[in-house]
Amino acid sequence: MDKSSSSVKLPNIEKKSPGGGDDDSERFHAKNWKALSKKEIQKLPPQQRSKYLAYEPASKECGEAMSAARKRLKEQDKSTRKQQKPPPIEEVVESDKHTKIIGQLKAAEARNRIRLMRLRYQNNRSSEVTHLISCQPTALKAVRLQSLVPPSPDKIYIRDLLVKNERYRVNSLLEDETGLETARILT
Repeated sequence: MDKSSSSVKLPNIEKKSPGGGDDDSERFHAKNWKALSKKEIQKLPPQQRSKYLAYEPASKECGEAMSAARKRLKEQDKSTRKQQKPPPIEEVVESDKHTKIIGQLKAAEARNRIRLMRLRYQNNRSSEVTHLISCQPTALKAVRLQSLVPPSPDKIYIRDLLVKNERYRVNSLLEDETGLETARILT
């Protein structure tokens, strides 16, 4: 389709410069849709009157006071930013060390809480299993239950069966990727 063949006329749109000022006509402004006179406003119950007056535009004096207050706040913010100096390097290093130590302390506390919780669980479980075993009607059933469900899990200690020299030889054989130590030439 050709642009010139279209019969639809579109309105011209003014382009704003990027970062331009705020256009008040574009913003949403809450307002009352019913215009009431001063006498009608006085006749309203207090709650309705306060709701109505909340959406009325502020008086000229009030608007000027608000703009002056905003201006003072902006100026005060600028002056405090100018007066603030960056902290010295020593202070930054100290604060980093401090936060690192705090982090390590928190991690240690969390590990301790988890360890205590695990111990509490194991103690509660072992006491429950012991109670179940003691409540069995016959000794044979109690022994059977105790052999199937032990009150506390036995720790398994795996000891190294190789001596130091044998361990070194096994490691060297495992690390030999080219097979030089295990390759045999048979003639």
